[in-house]
Amino acid sequence: MAEDLILERCDLELEANGRDHHTADLCRERLVVRRGQPFRLTLHFEGRNYEASVDRLTFSAVTGPAPSEEAGTKARFELSDAVEEGAWGAQVVDQQDNTLLLQLSTPASAPIGLYRLNLEASTGYEGSSFLLGHFALLFNAWCPADAVYLDSDEERREYVLTQQGFIYQGSAKFIKSAPWNFGQFEDGILDICLMLLDVNPKFVKDAGRDCSRRSSPVYVGRVVSGMVNCNDDQGVLLGRWDNNYGDGVSPMSWIGSVDILRRWKNYGCQRVKYGQCWVFAAVACTVLRCLGVPTRVVTNYNSAHDQNSNLLIEYFRNEFGEIQSDKSEMIWNFHCWVESWMTRPDLQPGYEGWQALDPTPQEKSEGTYCCGPVPVRAIKEGDLSTRYDAPFVFAEVNADVVDWIRQDDGSVHKSVNRSLVVGLKISTKSVGRDEREDITHTYKYPEGSPEEREAFTRANHLNKLADKEETEVAMRIRVGEGMNMGSDFDVFAYVTNNTAEEHTGRLLLCARTVSYNGILGPECGTKDLLNFLLEPFSEKSIPLRILYEKYCDCLTESNLIKVRGLLIEPAANSYLLAERDIYLENPEIKIRILGEPKQNRKLVAEVSLRNPLTEPLSGCTFTVEGAGLTEEQKTVEIADPVGAGEEVKVRVDLLPVVVGRHKLVVNFECDKLKAVKGFRNVIVGPS
Repeated sequence: MAEDLILERCDLELEANGRDHHTADLCRERLVVRRGQPFRLTLHFEGRNYEASVDRLTFSAVTGPAPSEEAGTKARFELSDAVEEGAWGAQVVDQQDNTLLLQLSTPASAPIGLYRLNLEASTGYEGSSFLLGHFALLFNAWCPADAVYLDSDEERREYVLTQQGFIYQGSAKFIKSAPWNFGQFEDGILDICLMLLDVNPKFVKDAGRDCSRRSSPVYVGRVVSGMVNCNDDQGVLLGRWDNNYGDGVSPMSWIGSVDILRRWKNYGCQRVKYGQCWVFAAVACTVLRCLGVPTRVVTNYNSAHDQNSNLLIEYFRNEFGEIQSDKSEMIWNFHCWVESWMTRPDLQPGYEGWQALDPTPQEKSEGTYCCGPVPVRAIKEGDLSTRYDAPFVFAEVNADVVDWIRQDDGSVHKSVNRSLVVGLKISTKSVGRDEREDITHTYKYPEGSPEEREAFTRANHLNKLADKEETEVAMRIRVGEGMNMGSDFDVFAYVTNNTAEEHTGRLLLCARTVSYNGILGPECGTKDLLNFLLEPFSEKSIPLRILYEKYCDCLTESNLIKVRGLLIEPAANSYLLAERDIYLENPEIKIRILGEPKQNRKLVAEVSLRNPLTEPLSGCTFTVEGAGLTEEQKTVEIADPVGAGEEVKVRVDLLPVVVGRHKLVVNFECDKLKAVKGFRNVIVGPS
């Protein structure tokens, strides 16, 4: 009788598996592999090697606290010559001396998560059990059988592997790119993402069922959408929009997801203060990319928040055009969400591909603050019965806006506002380039096209199907040059008369600071022309001066000013409204790398900024992320006030980084300038 087969140790081949599975950055201490793709391990035996005729090797892989074969969270499989496609299996690759090199296969539909791998070795009637180790199983965009499969290698690199990118902010007429460090492969982030799945309410209620359903990216995407905000659970971020962030971190100050996720974990899953839409979207992007789901952050300009799904945002204004009463239904300057790539076996064919998911807590979906995933294609087609939350997302890009002007006598008049179109310039970062890609066409057919009418008919969007009344007098707000933070500048109301009659009326111009979600601040410029005369077939340009001293103390961190023009013609009982959001440009952050960037060599970055204001700056801080910074964010505080027009310059030591392309992301804050962002690509060569 042969002696027992005794396992001395198991080598999980971290380096080779990490390379083959595009998880090298995650594979330093633990095996991380992608489902549907074989991985290798080497068994080292004591005394004698495995003999096929004598020994029987049975493996078990289990995940979750209550693993079961019916739920797909437990698999038992024997070493065999041929592995069945789409099943758990193990086969011999090579055998020498006392080692056995094996290849293990996982199904492309296995639940993702942390697995325990055991081996039972039996010789005759005797058997021994060995723990081979633990491994994390992720979604696999490289595997054609996986629900998240993407067939472009360049897109897989961008949407799964790239750790830095841009999030678009500003306004539709002045799009601003803010750099962001997603950092999905930084130390400890995978563990935090897996922990996030394990504190979600569905896991707490029924862990076995939750772990089983983690085979579906639709399910996981929905869980992540709910867990990134803390509105109904132990989620990551608390949202706040009132400019009072003293007991936390201002949403504008974050430059990456890593610090947010680490804080959440380190403080025992206590919510992190504070987030706004791009922060929620960026953290969701980090978590989903980390778990293997191809994901990107998208920004929609003039985004509607429609609570009652009537596809109509109504503004009631006083006789001066000012919005009355606090409204929960608003047009946001911009709004960010994420799109994730996956199939939709739960829906009709044709709805695979990009799915919109929105982790910003706005409305409840099936009782929870989450939104999506909904196929972007369903939004374009106006198919509002599609799961999940199609009406809400459709309204964000298609709602109609109606302005009502209420006179002193209580009468209400509809005003014509041609300047506000909902759902413009939908933007995401281009694949492989630091440029913006416009993806509006994926959400909407061309304006006025038969396909657009069909989509509106399908969505029962009656406002958009009604004929628009033509106006003979038109107004738009134009801007001049040099709208920089700290400067005075002019904006202009251009009023055009396309008729043979002269028009007289009252022209009111007003500028107010505004937050990106549409909340107005104080006035910073007004003009009231009581007897405004417009000759037949003529155009007039009326300037409005906006002074730094007026806006400096009330500008929010969004750097936005809303300019409104209202032309009232009492004789014709006509009201013409035009609005425009103006973004004030921050000073540029300059980043220089001193010395030549080589692998494993320390780098020094010189970061500088010139004070653009006519007054000194105090409380100045630079924060740097990326390019091998694995410890907590590096923060450099500037001791003295920085005089008007003066340059402030600091040096930052960076940790050695590996060969490749890295991005440094920098944020500057002080009492008068908030959230000034800069970035620099660093190309590191071999040493």
